[in-house]
Amino acid sequence: MSVPVSIDHIARRIDDGSVVPYLGPGMLALCPDARVPATPDALARIMTARVSVPHKIRHRLTQAAQFIENFKHRKSVVGILDEAFGPTPTPSALHRALAASGAGLYVDCWYDDTFAAALAGARPGGQWAQVQGLSQSEHFGQWFGAYDAAGAPLDAVPAGGALLYKPIGAHAPASNYLVSDSDYVEVLTEIDIQTPIPPAVQAWRSGRSFLFVGCRFDDQLARSFARQIMKRSSDAHWAVLPDEPTRMEARFLAEQRITRIPMPLATFADELVSALQPALAA
Repeated sequence: MSVPVSIDHIARRIDDGSVVPYLGPGMLALCPDARVPATPDALARIMTARVSVPHKIRHRLTQAAQFIENFKHRKSVVGILDEAFGPTPTPSALHRALAASGAGLYVDCWYDDTFAAALAGARPGGQWAQVQGLSQSEHFGQWFGAYDAAGAPLDAVPAGGALLYKPIGAHAPASNYLVSDSDYVEVLTEIDIQTPIPPAVQAWRSGRSFLFVGCRFDDQLARSFARQIMKRSSDAHWAVLPDEPTRMEARFLAEQRITRIPMPLATFADELVSALQPALAA
């Protein structure tokens, strides 16, 4: 559904911690120097330029990654992703404003380190941590790993400060990537019973709303992760989707009670940053 939305209202709720920003790869379009792949297709092209794969899977990221993993080695996949996501884009004004807000949990569903850099800039005292999804091929039986602001491993997620959740992994600090078919099969087998989702994330999301920015839901994986991460949250959410949603996206939005905000991402970003400024200055 698409109805008028008060961006000031969303900004207030982000700052009081009752809205969870859920960021997708589209956020990179706001960065002045996004030197990393910003779509699964772009990443698949990088991977298949490095290693030949069958023509029919050249634009299918998870299948291409699985082929390389099977016929080369898992280290080949990790090496390509490390190189692709090695540069850290300069965080946009929206990255910085969200990082400095009162939000307690952020979900970031891409492999780049941009939002971690924004948190490091906004919270120089290190009052944040991150938790990342782990591949079962590399960490069998361990579904997620936690790290402090300096990248050191943690035995448990700290109770205070902000938490950045990277459900499909990230480049830093430990090259954790869910990218191949087998990675996702393992997670999706368990995600209905919430095993791969950190307890700290499950606790924080309870009763809260989500704001989806830079995300599309035209892929089953994206819908599955969002659906399970949102489980037991509130019944009011928003998604910035300037383009008309596909049939499956529209069904997903209705099913999850997500209100579509049909604004260009850059316009929405400018307005949300402006709305967050008074709260940040208070």
